[in-house]
Amino acid sequence: MLKINTDKIAEIIILARDMSRGEREFNAFVSGLDEEEQASLVAVMWIGRGSFDALEYAEAYRTAITEASTPTEDYLKGSPHLADHLENGLDALGISATAEEDDLY
Repeated sequence: MLKINTDKIAEIIILARDMSRGEREFNAFVSGLDEEEQASLVAVMWIGRGSFDALEYAEAYRTAITEASTPTEDYLKGSPHLADHLENGLDALGISATAEEDDLY
Protein backbone atom coordinates (compact mmCIF):
# COMPACT_ATOMS: atom_id res chain seq x y z
CA MET A 1 0.00 0.00 0.00
CA LEU A 2 2.41 2.72 1.18
CA LYS A 3 5.25 3.54 -1.15
CA ILE A 4 7.48 4.64 1.74
CA ASN A 5 8.83 2.64 4.65
CA THR A 6 7.35 3.35 8.06
CA ASP A 7 10.84 3.92 9.47
CA LYS A 8 11.32 6.82 7.06
CA ILE A 9 8.04 8.37 8.18
CA ALA A 10 9.12 7.88 11.80
CA GLU A 11 12.39 9.73 11.04
CA ILE A 12 10.43 12.58 9.46
CA ILE A 13 8.13 12.73 12.51
CA ILE A 14 11.17 13.07 14.76
CA LEU A 15 12.73 15.73 12.52
CA ALA A 16 9.43 17.62 12.33
CA ARG A 17 9.17 17.72 16.12
CA ASP A 18 12.60 19.38 16.29
CA MET A 19 12.23 21.61 13.24
CA SER A 20 13.66 24.67 14.99
CA ARG A 21 17.07 23.01 15.28
CA GLY A 22 16.95 20.49 12.46
CA GLU A 23 15.38 22.23 9.48
CA ARG A 24 18.36 21.53 7.21
CA GLU A 25 18.32 17.89 8.17
CA PHE A 26 14.55 17.74 7.56
CA ASN A 27 14.96 19.38 4.14
CA ALA A 28 17.78 17.04 3.14
CA PHE A 29 15.95 13.93 4.28
CA VAL A 30 12.65 14.74 2.54
CA SER A 31 14.30 15.99 -0.66
CA GLY A 32 16.33 12.76 -0.74
CA LEU A 33 13.17 10.68 -1.03
CA ASP A 34 12.06 9.63 -4.49
CA GLU A 35 8.84 10.99 -6.02
CA GLU A 36 6.73 7.99 -4.97
CA GLU A 37 7.95 8.22 -1.37
CA GLN A 38 7.26 11.94 -1.24
CA ALA A 39 3.75 11.50 -2.66
CA SER A 40 3.03 8.71 -0.19
CA LEU A 41 4.28 10.90 2.66
CA VAL A 42 1.96 13.74 1.61
CA ALA A 43 -0.94 11.29 1.29
CA VAL A 44 -0.37 10.02 4.83
CA MET A 45 -0.25 13.61 6.11
CA TRP A 46 -3.51 14.44 4.32
CA ILE A 47 -5.20 11.39 5.85
CA GLY A 48 -3.91 12.42 9.27
CA ARG A 49 -5.34 15.91 9.01
CA GLY A 50 -8.67 14.64 7.69
CA SER A 51 -8.47 15.78 4.06
CA PHE A 52 -8.88 12.14 2.97
CA ASP A 53 -10.18 9.02 4.69
CA ALA A 54 -7.83 6.07 5.18
CA LEU A 55 -9.85 4.16 2.57
CA GLU A 56 -9.03 6.94 0.10
CA TYR A 57 -5.25 6.47 0.34
CA ALA A 58 -4.91 5.61 -3.37
CA GLU A 59 -6.80 8.78 -4.33
CA ALA A 60 -4.72 10.87 -1.92
CA TYR A 61 -1.53 9.39 -3.40
CA ARG A 62 -2.63 10.11 -6.99
CA THR A 63 -3.61 13.65 -6.00
CA ALA A 64 -0.21 14.20 -4.35
CA ILE A 65 1.51 13.08 -7.56
CA THR A 66 -0.58 15.22 -9.90
CA GLU A 67 -0.77 18.37 -7.75
CA ALA A 68 2.86 18.57 -6.65
CA SER A 69 3.99 22.06 -7.55
CA THR A 70 6.43 23.00 -4.79
CA PRO A 71 9.25 21.05 -3.16
CA THR A 72 7.71 18.51 -0.79
CA GLU A 73 9.84 19.62 2.14
CA ASP A 74 8.55 23.19 1.77
CA TYR A 75 4.95 22.03 1.43
CA LEU A 76 5.18 19.83 4.54
CA LYS A 77 6.80 22.59 6.62
CA GLY A 78 3.66 24.66 5.94
CA SER A 79 1.66 22.25 8.11
CA PRO A 80 2.00 23.46 11.72
CA HIS A 81 1.07 20.04 13.14
CA LEU A 82 3.00 17.91 10.66
CA ALA A 83 4.28 15.32 13.13
CA ASP A 84 0.79 14.84 14.59
CA HIS A 85 -0.79 14.60 11.14
CA LEU A 86 1.73 11.94 10.09
CA GLU A 87 1.16 9.92 13.26
CA ASN A 88 -2.61 10.23 12.91
CA GLY A 89 -2.41 9.23 9.26
CA LEU A 90 -0.41 6.13 10.07
CA ASP A 91 -2.82 5.25 12.87
CA ALA A 92 -5.79 5.66 10.51
CA LEU A 93 -4.06 3.27 8.11
CA GLY A 94 -3.55 0.76 10.91
CA ILE A 95 0.21 1.34 11.10
CA SER A 96 2.10 2.31 14.23
CA ALA A 97 5.33 4.26 13.98
CA THR A 98 5.93 4.16 17.73
CA ALA A 99 8.41 1.27 17.65
CA GLU A 100 10.35 2.84 14.78
CA GLU A 101 10.42 6.22 16.55
CA ASP A 102 11.65 4.56 19.75
CA ASP A 103 14.42 2.78 17.82
CA LEU A 104 15.53 6.07 16.28
CA TYR A 105 15.73 7.97 19.58
